[in-house]
Amino acid sequence: MQLSEMRTRYSRRDFLRMGGFSVGGISLPQLLSASPGRSDMSCLVYFHTGGLCQHDSFDPKPDAPREVRGGFGTIPTTVPGVRFSELLPRSAANFKRFSVIRSMFSLEAIHEKAKQYAFSGQRPNNAYKHPVYGSVVAREFGTRNGLPPFVVIPRKDICAEAGFLGSAYDPFIAGDPSKEKYSVQDMTLPTGLGLEEARGRARLLSALDSRLEAIEKSGVVGSMGQFYQRALDLVSSPEAKRAFDIGSEPDKVRDAYGRTTGGQGALLARRLIEAGVRLVTLFHGGYDTHSDNDKTNKKLYPEFDQSFNALLEDLDARGLLDSTLVLAIGEFGRTPEINHSAGRDHWPGVFSIAVAGAGVPGGQVIGSSDAMGAEPRDRPISIEDLGATLYRKLGIDTHKQYHALGRPIRINDGGEPISELFA
Repeated sequence: MQLSEMRTRYSRRDFLRMGGFSVGGISLPQLLSASPGRSDMSCLVYFHTGGLCQHDSFDPKPDAPREVRGGFGTIPTTVPGVRFSELLPRSAANFKRFSVIRSMFSLEAIHEKAKQYAFSGQRPNNAYKHPVYGSVVAREFGTRNGLPPFVVIPRKDICAEAGFLGSAYDPFIAGDPSKEKYSVQDMTLPTGLGLEEARGRARLLSALDSRLEAIEKSGVVGSMGQFYQRALDLVSSPEAKRAFDIGSEPDKVRDAYGRTTGGQGALLARRLIEAGVRLVTLFHGGYDTHSDNDKTNKKLYPEFDQSFNALLEDLDARGLLDSTLVLAIGEFGRTPEINHSAGRDHWPGVFSIAVAGAGVPGGQVIGSSDAMGAEPRDRPISIEDLGATLYRKLGIDTHKQYHALGRPIRINDGGEPISELFA
C-alpha cells in the first residue's frame, strides 16, 4: 500500500491507536514521506532574525553623517579597499572564505512576510503559503544517512514551514544546544513504549496492511509500514544520536564557536551537515533594533562574527565547505538614519548578506549601495535571484513546478542565479 493510500484509509485517530508518535517536534510524515533523490550538496542558512544592519556589518558608510554611519568605526579586510564594521574583525580577516552582496533588496517590510519571502524566494500572497527552501530540498531529495533532511535550530519559526507541500516537509526541531545538558526533545519513544514493542506494532501494521490491501485502494500517500519503520530507525539510530550529541565535542571546539545560542547552534549545524542533514537553518535573534541600536549590536554582532567564522573554518578544515552552501542573511536591512530612540527601523530597500561554500569565490563584493546605504547603487539583486542561486547550487531545476491547489506553481518565480557566485 502506498503512503498516499494510508491517508485515505486511516484516520488520525486510527493512526494514534496503532502507536503513532512524533519525534523532536516533527511528525512521522515529516520524517518519512520525502521521495529519495541524489545530491551531495548541503546548505546552511545562518538567519539574522530581525534584519542585519548593513551599516554596522558588511557595508559601513564612514563618510556619511553621524546619524547615518552610526557609532562604530571600520576596519580593512584582506581585500584592498574593502572595509567592514569594526564589530566584525574575524570576518574582515577571513574574507577570503566568503563573498558579500551589498545590493540585496526585498519587497516586504513586515517581519513575517519578509521572512517568508527570504526563506522561499517567493513573495507571500493570500492564496497560499509557499514552501521554504528546506521543505523543497526535503521533497526533492529525501533523507540521507537516516537523518531528517531539514532541521531548524533552536526552534521553529512560523515563517519557515512547508506551506502547500504539507506538514510532511516541515522541519525537524533541534532545540537550543547552548543549554546545559542539551538533548533533542522527544527523540525517544513515548514513555512506556519500548523499542521492541514499537517494532512489534510496526510488524502488526504491516500484517494489517496486507489484509486491507484487497479491500480498498487509493493513490494518494505511501506505505504506513515503511513510514512507521523509518521513524523507528531514526529513534533507534546511533548515527542520529551521535549527530545531535554536541556534548561530545571538545571544550576547545565549543569555546571556539562561542557558548551562545548562535555559537553552539552553528557547531550543531556543522555536526548535522557532516552527518547527512541536507539543509539546516540557524535562527540568531535580536537584530530588530528599533531602540538602543549601538548598545545591542556591540554585544550581538561579535557573537555572529565569532560563530560564523568558526563555522567556515571548521567546514573548510573538514573538507565540507566545497559541498555546503552557507548563507548569512536576514529578512531585510535597517534604516539609513538612526531614529529618535537611538535605533534603526525596518528597511527592505537595500541590505547585505554573506555567501560561502559550494564553489562561491571568496573575497568578492557584489553590487553596492548608495552613499547613505539606502538603495542599491548598482547590480541590484532580488530575493528571487538568491533563491534561484540556492536551487542551482543544490542541483534543483530553478524552473521546476509543483502541481498544487489545482494549478502549477513554480518553486522560484522569475529569479536568475547570481553569476558572480559561480566560479
